[in-house]
Amino acid sequence: MQKGNIRVQTENIFPIIKKFLYSEHDIFIRELVSNAVDATQKLKTLSSLGEAKGELDDLTIDIQLDTEKKTITISDKGVGMTGEEVDKYLNQVAFSGAEEFLKKYKGQNETNIIGHFGLGFYSAFMVSERVDVITKSYRENAQAVKWECDGSPEYTLEDAEKADRGTDIVLHINEESTEFLDAERIRTTLKKFCRFLPIPIRFEGNQINNPQPAWTKKPSELTSQDYQDFYKELYPYSEAPLFWIHLNVDYPFNLTGILYFPKIKQSYEIQKDKIQLYSNQVFVTDEVSDIVPEFLMLLHGVLDSPDIPLNVSRSYLQGDPNVKKINNHITKKVADKLEEIFTKERKEFEEKWESLGLFVKYGMMTDDKFLEKATKFHIMEDVKGGKFYTLEEYRAATEALQKNKNEQLVILYTTNPVQQDSYIQQAQAKGFVVVKLETIVDAAFINQMETKWEKVHFTRVDADIVDNLIDKADASGSVLTSDEESALAALFDRQLPELHVTVEVKGLSPEAPPVIATRPEFMRRMKDMAAMNGAMGGFYANMPDEVTLTVNGNHPIYQTILKEGDRSKQEKLVHNLSDLALLSQGLLKGNNLTYFIQRSVDLMGGEAKSKIILEA
Repeated sequence: MQKGNIRVQTENIFPIIKKFLYSEHDIFIRELVSNAVDATQKLKTLSSLGEAKGELDDLTIDIQLDTEKKTITISDKGVGMTGEEVDKYLNQVAFSGAEEFLKKYKGQNETNIIGHFGLGFYSAFMVSERVDVITKSYRENAQAVKWECDGSPEYTLEDAEKADRGTDIVLHINEESTEFLDAERIRTTLKKFCRFLPIPIRFEGNQINNPQPAWTKKPSELTSQDYQDFYKELYPYSEAPLFWIHLNVDYPFNLTGILYFPKIKQSYEIQKDKIQLYSNQVFVTDEVSDIVPEFLMLLHGVLDSPDIPLNVSRSYLQGDPNVKKINNHITKKVADKLEEIFTKERKEFEEKWESLGLFVKYGMMTDDKFLEKATKFHIMEDVKGGKFYTLEEYRAATEALQKNKNEQLVILYTTNPVQQDSYIQQAQAKGFVVVKLETIVDAAFINQMETKWEKVHFTRVDADIVDNLIDKADASGSVLTSDEESALAALFDRQLPELHVTVEVKGLSPEAPPVIATRPEFMRRMKDMAAMNGAMGGFYANMPDEVTLTVNGNHPIYQTILKEGDRSKQEKLVHNLSDLALLSQGLLKGNNLTYFIQRSVDLMGGEAKSKIILEA
């Protein structure tokens, strides 16, 4: 029997391993099972080259839990080790056998060797008071050996009995880690880290992994149903995805994967961190913000790149040139796929726009390369429903009517077709085209596109009276005298603490409403943006809502109001007209809304009724 000290640079390495090597202690399962897969893949490579003789037989990796003995055993039927190899690989910390193997056999076989572990085996000591390794090499007439270590630099190595090639690693779980003696805990961890490893893995008699997940196959080998089934395997309780993109790159970096566009019912039903990162089918992380462009963090799916190490860090991702290339490639692939669907299957693209629009708009705001491509397939839906316009199609449809004196295209939009219906109808009566921009990203999108699209300006349909939506029109004649106009303006002048009201009297068409409430575009936009930013809204969030009341002096109702002898009734009528206008903008709330209801009933001659209504 051989005794000795593990050759390490410091005797304090084991406390360091136990506490600081990995942030999550369950990572030992990933490391040890990955090493077992590594050993099995090596055997398959050697067998294919004729260097390992005999049948491979069943290569399944077994994990066994013995709660009485307080052990977890991980068994593989891979290459195994001789006594010399145990001494070399286990007694020299941070020596990676996988890396040496790769150098020797590079280019001879496509089988991936996981490798890159270094200290991976020693993660066993994070949860173990003792680790036993019983191993037998694939080499003919090899002698099985047993290695034991109790977490100190001291070990024993002696001959052992083992019938078959391969390695058994027996972890004697320590008192602080008894949570790992629970079968469900082991099963959950195996599902997390090992569900797609390329060698079958069995726990308690059941195979827990899919060794050939969809992303490892060629797109030509997969049907639409295969992609749908794999999505369900990843996200069992999610609705079917809109569509997917299969990535398969081997130069200048290695990347495979499938990204799915999920269906988003509501703008606020957004879930990030749904993309899983693997390295040769070993789970690494679901925090992929540096690998995937920010606007595509809403996607679901899997990325696999052997160029990214298992023990990945933010600083590594931010500094590695391959990561930037992967990021750019994903952006390009997504843009190409969206353009392809838009071009070939536009009807389907339009039907899915409610969900797709969030991705596209977010990308156009944050990535100029994506913006360049996406402008061709970004679409806006006519408020009438069913008709969609690209920017150029909207420009062509509105060229004659919706270009202002600065030669800018004016895109008229609504954020609430029901609430803003009267304004929409007036705009449509003029021949204007109004589109819907009503998602949570649209306020920011509009601001961004005005700086990025040439000669384009957005105006909400209720930002001004219809005659002024494109350009300020010259005031038409009013049937009122200047004194009557002044008297009318004075009647409409109200002090409301939560609103900043400006009153103007204009001579509009007699058929136009008697009062129109509009919200100037700039200030309303700033308020909307501030509301989205919550507590960070700052200055604009605390400003009162700004509203302009345009009094149509040509409406016949004012002839009646101005002749009304009862000043109190005159004021009530005017207040009701302004309240109706404010109500159309959703700006009449609380006490003001209550007084409006009471006043309306009073004006109809039913003061008793008003009391009943208020009490009810």
